[in-house]
Amino acid sequence: MIYSPSLLAVAIFGVFVAFTLGLSFYFAARTRSSQGYFAAGGSIHWFVNGVAFAGDYLSAASFLGICGMIAFYGYDGFLYSIGYLAGWIVALLIIAEPIKRMGRFTFADALDSKFQSRGIKLAVAVSTLAVSIFYLIPQMVGAGALVKPLLGFPHWVGVSLVGGIVVLIVVTAGMVSTTYVQFFKGSLLVAFSAILTVLILMRGLSVDPRYQTSPGGAANEVAETQTVQVLPDGKKLVNGVPQGRGQGEGDLRAIGHVSKLPDGKTETGPLGPLEFLATLSRSEIVLWSAKPERSPDGGTKTIYTAKPTPGSEVLRPGNSPSFRGIRSDKFVDKLNFLSLMLALFCGTASLPHILIRYYTVKDQAAARKSTVVGIGAIGFFYVLTLFLGLGAMTSGSIDVTDTNMAAPLLARSFGEFMFAMISAIAFTTVLGTVSGLIVAASGAVAHDLVANVLRIPLTDHEKVRVAKIAAVGVGLLFVGLLVKAALIGVVGVLIGAAAVVHWLWRTSEELR
Repeated sequence: MIYSPSLLAVAIFGVFVAFTLGLSFYFAARTRSSQGYFAAGGSIHWFVNGVAFAGDYLSAASFLGICGMIAFYGYDGFLYSIGYLAGWIVALLIIAEPIKRMGRFTFADALDSKFQSRGIKLAVAVSTLAVSIFYLIPQMVGAGALVKPLLGFPHWVGVSLVGGIVVLIVVTAGMVSTTYVQFFKGSLLVAFSAILTVLILMRGLSVDPRYQTSPGGAANEVAETQTVQVLPDGKKLVNGVPQGRGQGEGDLRAIGHVSKLPDGKTETGPLGPLEFLATLSRSEIVLWSAKPERSPDGGTKTIYTAKPTPGSEVLRPGNSPSFRGIRSDKFVDKLNFLSLMLALFCGTASLPHILIRYYTVKDQAAARKSTVVGIGAIGFFYVLTLFLGLGAMTSGSIDVTDTNMAAPLLARSFGEFMFAMISAIAFTTVLGTVSGLIVAASGAVAHDLVANVLRIPLTDHEKVRVAKIAAVGVGLLFVGLLVKAALIGVVGVLIGAAAVVHWLWRTSEELR
């Protein structure tokens, strides 16, 4: 049985949530002005801001997605990390100091100081909202996807839980509480990923018993398949048996193992980082290929088949569809690869929840130093993901139907406490990223659109109020849409719109 409810994971997650909400209420009394709400008053220390950069940037995609890609495809998943990290060089050399010098709260401020154009401010505000919205979708979906297999709760519980907590964090204290939540989350993520990597290296590599040499001296050949059939109502059949939590044969098997080690060994014992990679390159790893088929009843059926693969092939780029252009002779494939890497390289410089963080420090030097700290923390974490992914690939910790669960299932192989901590950190990862995105979206609405583009006179207090209304509206909208209860989202939007209309009407009356 792969998944089973963990009371310890629920308890640790509850402690994390209580701590983050406590931070929010503590800093709420200090957040009175728009400067404090949008930019933490420029009072954040550069080191704290640098770690918060890592906490903000290392989203569910970085922690769960990249580890899963490496576990299933090998080195190709790590190429995403390299592309993401390279983008921070752009942020350091081109973005950090100018945006701090030219702006006040948002990226639109920086461009406005140069061009004084309402059209540019409108374009930037709309772009900020668009990027925030599309970035929010996978984060909130990830929250629901984590809750369902790990804790046994329905998908909508995870989405609603994260949405409610994040809106509360943002509404109470804005950027101050968001910064310290991200600092807390970034520190824990890097620290426990490092601990998990050490455990992987201490365990080393070992051949799965089914593949070990038989008494006659010949290596055993094991033919493995798992057939997962998804019925029209969404239920799954595993090898023809209904899948359930603890229903015996119907449960998916955790897989991923080594079939051969160098020199006929069955286990290596503890290995150093470079020794681990060198040994893996001379081993044979069992990867899994998927073949989807249509079922006669209208559902889908996917047959997962074991495929022994040389370790040198696993550590070579070009195995996944995304990076096929590395080995392909076709010009279009190579162009697709270059366009993907260019998007990864330049994407960091356009993320609104990253750009606004430069306004939380006091000067340009602090902005530059915080970027350097962020690069160090993010780069170190991405190196760790290589070992986390390969550790999941070789230690029987993969769910073939859900690549995103590689890291939590790997942690479970080291005991319930590590599983609980990594699972709770994964939830906190979503909290930190979503809170940063909602702060960016609320700033785009209140500061860029209402105050600068529409030129509606706002006092400092009123600007903060509009931002909080926007934060609540965005949160309710996404919770409503993602739990497939569109009525909740519509009601949230109507409430937010009504509040804004009422405030505009009252303001116009006062101006008269």
